[in-house]
Amino acid sequence: MAKPKVILTRRWSEAAEARLLELFDVSLNESDKPFSPGHLQDALRNYDAVLPTVTDAITAEVLSAEPLRAKILGNFGVGFNHIDLQAAKARGITVTNTPDVLTDCTADIAMALMLAVARRIGEGERIVRAGHWKGWRPNQMLGVKITGKTLGLIGFGRIGLAVAKKAHCGFDMPVIFYTPHPPLPAICEKLGAIPCDSIEAVLREADFVSLHCPGSKANRHLINAERLALMKPSAFLINTARGDVVDNEALIQALKNQAIAGAGLDVFEGEPNINPGFLELENAVLVPHLGSATVETRNAMGMRVIDNLIAFFNGEVPRDKVI
Repeated sequence: MAKPKVILTRRWSEAAEARLLELFDVSLNESDKPFSPGHLQDALRNYDAVLPTVTDAITAEVLSAEPLRAKILGNFGVGFNHIDLQAAKARGITVTNTPDVLTDCTADIAMALMLAVARRIGEGERIVRAGHWKGWRPNQMLGVKITGKTLGLIGFGRIGLAVAKKAHCGFDMPVIFYTPHPPLPAICEKLGAIPCDSIEAVLREADFVSLHCPGSKANRHLINAERLALMKPSAFLINTARGDVVDNEALIQALKNQAIAGAGLDVFEGEPNINPGFLELENAVLVPHLGSATVETRNAMGMRVIDNLIAFFNGEVPRDKVI
């Protein structure tokens, strides 16, 4: 029996690609450049499984490809707002993702951004690299400590819970949060986490606001000018969720006007095309979507996609089926 034909839209880890090549008839993206919409449509026409990433916009138009051969989209990532799920479902395409395996690393990035923006790490490195550092002095680049400060979380799923644990247990941070689906009270008590009845309540009280809500039409610009205005002037915004959860133009204005103290961003609207206004700001730490970027996690993500493919082509329900 012929092996199912599978195509990767980007390069994976060596180990994950090797396992995929053993099990399926695989086409790799040797150039590792994003697929165009036309290329994605060709993939849907010619392969049994297409394995996209967050860089691939799987729109209704892309999914209208005829004749359609693809039966499954094995998404390399936990977020799937780049896939039109309604259109995929209408065409009978299964969609899977890769939860769990990137939780800790994404939480680590959130903590790293908190520390970096509060302690002005980006500014400090730029000064050293430019040769402008003249030695230690008492008032040099004073930041603020994070220990003991109140952390506010918007979204309290797997990653939000992991951030709460690291912040509360590692930095003695009181935690407040808003989510439509709060965890059990015992979990909240263990993490020192107190639920709030609105996003606004979190924004008013928190010293650090960290976003952990999914990207979706409903969450687009969830953090807008009006909500940014509720934050303390001394507060910091951290985003490791999705870029369009924040109105980036409103955030730039808030940072320019020092309406908030700073921001640590791993994701951006329209990435990799970043609003140039961010590049002028010393009170913003900017990193290129590194949330899950560790050797261990990226390898585990690939293996999780493969496990889902194996189950699907064996006639079983994949563990991480989204639709």
